[in-house]
Amino acid sequence: MKQVKLILGTAGYCYAKEHHAIKGGRKKEIQFNAVFALIKHPEKGWIVFDTGYTQRFHEVTSKFPGSIYAKITKVYINPEEEIKAQLLARNIDPLSIEHVIISHFHADHVGGLKDFPNATFYCSKPAFNQVQKLNGFRAVAKGLLPGLLPDDMKARTLFFEDAGQIVEDTYFQTSYDLFGDDSIIVHSVPGHAAGQYAAEVATEKDHYFLAADSAWLKKSYQEYALPSPVVKLFFHSWSDFKDSLKRLHDYHLAHPDTVVIPTHCNETCDPLIEISKDEDGL
Repeated sequence: MKQVKLILGTAGYCYAKEHHAIKGGRKKEIQFNAVFALIKHPEKGWIVFDTGYTQRFHEVTSKFPGSIYAKITKVYINPEEEIKAQLLARNIDPLSIEHVIISHFHADHVGGLKDFPNATFYCSKPAFNQVQKLNGFRAVAKGLLPGLLPDDMKARTLFFEDAGQIVEDTYFQTSYDLFGDDSIIVHSVPGHAAGQYAAEVATEKDHYFLAADSAWLKKSYQEYALPSPVVKLFFHSWSDFKDSLKRLHDYHLAHPDTVVIPTHCNETCDPLIEISKDEDGL
């Protein structure tokens, strides 16, 4: 693959029960960090993959029905932790970002979209169609907060299905070379959310698979260990999720040296975020 630079960060967090995140887990709360990625493309500059939370989460959930979301998912985010602040701390102007990749539209992945007014957004058609179609309680029930999206979202969005070049892949149903240069390959991993996609990149040091929420913990994809069935209530499709996780499991077995990064796996992400503090990144 064409090499890029990769930096991981986290913007806010919530809590989840470990025995919900993985069947048979401990009956204790674990911190679910909202991880985002910065990908430096040699020609296109910095590209954002997901954005984490921002203070806007509290704004859009201050009234019913969004308040239901806030009661179920207690979110913690300080202004200095937001992706915009972290970019500025790295001397990266958010106004210079021209490309933002959205794995799916849950609040911990799109909270910062409004911080990138000059960016083109990339996502799947099913993901976009769902967030455009649902509102009110029906949106909240699917983990969606349309108020987090820019007003001109539709005009600035390109779909993987249209922008990318389809590539043959043994493990995932649909995959696209997003920019047609083998730098970022996006893979369909639906189930947790409608039209969810992961991203595969390579740096000078290693090969990475940004798995989004197709798996929550390292053990999930390593052993094909499912979450508790209770999470079915919040998933778009349990059958699709199981299929995507099995595909990720098979991919991992065939590519054991690739670093798989589930968004909420602290065991995986914390060391990579620490390394990312260095300017050279991962």
